Parts: sequence; C-alpha cells; structure tokens
Amino acid sequence: MKAKFKVLIPEPKSKFIRIKCPNCGNEQTVFSHATFPVRCLSCGTQLVYPRGGKAKIVGETVRILG
Repeated sequence: MKAKFKVLIPEPKSKFIRIKCPNCGNEQTVFSHATFPVRCLSCGTQLVYPRGGKAKIVGETVRILG
C-alpha cells in the first residue's frame, strides 16, 4: 500500500504558458486555466478554449513560465 505524504508548502498547478499561433507564428502569453477564450492578437485565431478546469491550448507551447 502506498502512503500519501502531505505537501508542506502547497504550490498552484496553474501556470502561464508562452504559445505560438499555428497560423501566423505570433507568440503570446496565456494562462493554463483560462476561463475566457483567448485569440491571437495579430490574426484573430482562437488559441485557447476554456473547459471548466485546464484550458485546451491549440497553439504550440514554446515554454512554460514560472
């Protein structure tokens, strides 16, 4: 049986993510648990679809910010 250990200092599971638009290549910073649809600033393509918890990200993830 595996014992669960209590985390002494809890950290949030949500992060800011730098993504690249699949159409124009523009990079944009979005929140991983976005509650509002995010569109590309240059071409208007929807990059993030909210899903109640973690958002669905359409673009390519460039890097995860702290």
